[in-house]
Amino acid sequence: MQYLLIDNSNTRTKFALGSNQCLGKTISIIPTSEISPSSLDSALKDITYDAVVLCSVVPEKAEIMADFFEGKPFHQLSSESKLGIQIEYPNPNQIGADRLANAIGVQTLFCSPAIVIDFGTAVTFDAIGSDDRYLGGVIAPGLASMTQNLAKRTALLPQIELTEPTHAIGKSTTEAMLAGAVFGYRGLIKEIIHKLSEEMHTTPTVVATGGDAELIARGLPEIQHVSPTLTLEGIRIAATLQF
Repeated sequence: MQYLLIDNSNTRTKFALGSNQCLGKTISIIPTSEISPSSLDSALKDITYDAVVLCSVVPEKAEIMADFFEGKPFHQLSSESKLGIQIEYPNPNQIGADRLANAIGVQTLFCSPAIVIDFGTAVTFDAIGSDDRYLGGVIAPGLASMTQNLAKRTALLPQIELTEPTHAIGKSTTEAMLAGAVFGYRGLIKEIIHKLSEEMHTTPTVVATGGDAELIARGLPEIQHVSPTLTLEGIRIAATLQF
């Protein structure tokens, strides 16, 4: 069976193909703000698939896509989906679909206990217990969001491109901002991993995904794996359980 897998995040929406056996190629990436019937028509022209699984954190765009795929086998991932993991959370419907997809992906492709860190518009941490239970996690501002907001809210600080700092003592405004962003953010990530591991009473496998994962993980031995396609893999695995 050929699945159309959709990862509808706040910034970008990825479309990929997948099967029961593996994740296929990413066929299109559209800025989420541009999702419309016409952009979907253009992105999916000549693409064949048997069923659609949507993972969305943007309700307005999810509604557009649900209407677009009306009449085709379609499933929107939620806490009520077949997930292959148990949820230990007071209000499961409050868990973002992307966080569920990451939990499914890490539980299947790596091992539990685990912590998944998704570096997106926000950075999310999700804890999966040794008995494959989703335990909850942490939400913090994303690295790009923090640096962009700093530039917007100050008169003299520029927008910066996020790269590895060469030293901690900045010799220019840009160097100082870059050191604060990358080294400071690694400190935030390290402390949250430490606190989560403490409460989990174990040493979990830590897997990172998302746009800034490679940059931040480079200086953090606490992160054992970087998996750029983890969310899509989780959506694919969820698809095999729904259809």
